[in-house]
This record gives sequence, C-alpha cells and structure tokens, in this order.
Amino acid sequence: MKGILLACLGVLILTPDALLIRLSELSAAPLVAWRGLAMGTFFLVAALLIGQARHLPRLASGVGVALILAQWANAALFAPAISLAPVALVLIAVATVPICAALWSWLLYQQPTRPVTWVTIAIVTCGIAFAMSGKGEVALSGNWVLGVLCGIGVALSLSLSFTLLRHNPEMPLLLAVGIGALLSGSSAFLFTSPAEMASGTTWAIALASFVVLPLSFYLMSEASRHTASVNVSLVLLLETILGPLWVWAGIGEAPTARMVIGGAIVIATLAVYLWHLRRSV
Repeated sequence: MKGILLACLGVLILTPDALLIRLSELSAAPLVAWRGLAMGTFFLVAALLIGQARHLPRLASGVGVALILAQWANAALFAPAISLAPVALVLIAVATVPICAALWSWLLYQQPTRPVTWVTIAIVTCGIAFAMSGKGEVALSGNWVLGVLCGIGVALSLSLSFTLLRHNPEMPLLLAVGIGALLSGSSAFLFTSPAEMASGTTWAIALASFVVLPLSFYLMSEASRHTASVNVSLVLLLETILGPLWVWAGIGEAPTARMVIGGAIVIATLAVYLWHLRRSV
C-alpha cells in the first residue's frame, strides 16, 4: 500500500503537465531542453546531498545503462508528443503503460501477471477508448502520427524504468533519473537556443520543470520499489482522465459526455482493483 499511495500522489502532481506544456507556448526542442536540464540538475544535486554519488559504479552495468536510456527516452518524448498531436491521442498512447509493464516483466523476468490485473487492464482500456471516442475525428497527418508514436515510446520507456527499478532495488534512483534527464535536456539543447527557450511563458515552464516533473517522477519511481510495476502503471492511467480535465479548466476545452462516462469507468475500476489489492496484502 505504501507503493500505491506514493504512485497516487506522484500521478496527481503530474496531471497538470499537459496543460503546462500547452501554456508554455514552446516547440518541442526548447521544451525538452528546459525539462531535461532542470529535472536532471534537480536529481543529481539531490543525489550528491544524500551521498548517493558513491553508488555511481552500479550504473555501469546492463541494467544501469538500460535504466538511464529508459529515463532519457521518457524525458525526451513526452513534450514532443504533446506538441505534435492532440492531448487526448497522446494520453491514449501513454495509457498502454500497464500492458507494456506486464510484457516487460514477462520478457525480462518471466514474472506472471495475475488474472485480476489483466481483467483490470482490459476494462480500463475500454473505458479510456470510450472516453476518447467522443473527441471527434482527427485528420490524418504526419504530425499527429509522429506524436502518437512518441506517446507509445513514453509508455515503453516508462514501464521499462518501473520494471527495472522493481527488480533491481540496489540501483541508485536519483542518479539514474538525473543522468537520463540531463542527457535528454543536453541533446535537445543542441537543436535550440537560449533565446528560443526564453520566448515562452516562464511561469508555466518553471512550474513544470522544477516542481511537477521532479516530484512526480521521484514519487512514481520510488513507488515502483514497493509494488509491482503494473500497479504503478495502472495508477498512472488516472492522468489519461485528469489531464484533459486540467486542459478544460485552463484553456476552456470542455469534456464530452463520453469522456465523463469513460473517466468514471476508469476511476471506479481502479478503485475496485486497489481495494482488492489491499485485501490481498
């Protein structure tokens, strides 16, 4: 239950992220540079302050390198996805995290997933699909296809990170997340400039980069040490519903009736699943 509570808090902090990206009015490269450099610096300074730097050699392994690359991909892909495609489509793609997590656990560690988890994934996926089906048709274009592919990349990298941390608790979390984020920010900085980074809405960029991202990803990554990655991934699905609600509150995009019904299905299913999990502890 500690892992579930940490995941819930992390996801709730993360839910305004899509709105803040929209409000920043920046393109993909400066967004990733801001977010990656800020979050990377935050985590690496925290690692130094608590003396975690001595564990750096642990990352010089297959698991350590995979963890850093997963964090790099996760930090690099979400902002471009939101910039290229409608928020609803991106969050649908990110919603595949629990399925990806179950597949990673099976592929890497031969860990079976309980039937109740698969049933929950199926019902939640149906609820999300129903919620987004009322958004209207989106014209086929290279931009939104690329955005959806970036969203799927986020799901794959985030679920891999959760799975690796769950099965390798000795990995230094702050260092891995910090290095991965710093790599994504540094690589994105090569495609932008300080002037372009300063051209957006400063408060939205700062809030997302220095508060929302560091706190949410630390809490979710720490949660993956205390509960199965599939459980963290299921809680993350709340962002698929709450994210569009933040966008509605911030820029006036009202949710459809289908979104409200689908959101109710997702939240109710997750509540039943978590209640079942608590009884089984």
